[in-house]
Amino acid sequence: QVQLVESGGGLVQPGGSLSLSCAASGSIFSGNAMGWFCRAPGKPRALVASISSGGGTNYAGSVKGRFTISRDNAKNTVYLQMNSLKPEDTAVYYCNRVAVQNYWGQGTQVTVSS
Repeated sequence: QVQLVESGGGLVQPGGSLSLSCAASGSIFSGNAMGWFCRAPGKPRALVASISSGGGTNYAGSVKGRFTISRDNAKNTVYLQMNSLKPEDTAVYYCNRVAVQNYWGQGTQVTVSS
């Protein structure tokens, strides 16, 4: 069964932190680079961070130094630690395989506002 379940979003003040988690089915997770994508209002979905099956990471310039992506291959789970959050980080966050996305989960809303 194909599954992507994101969690951990919420409302946070500027400068705050959130930790996102994504439980994925093995067919999506195993052996694949995984990523966190965000969709802000009125904008297309964009990749913000990715991690290879071996643990190598890449980040969009807007989040570099503030976000950290990690994965637990035993649990088919990918994480996103978000620090020093800014209002422009407000979006729905999704995880998925980087290369091909045939299915999307429900995402988790992150709102950064005072």
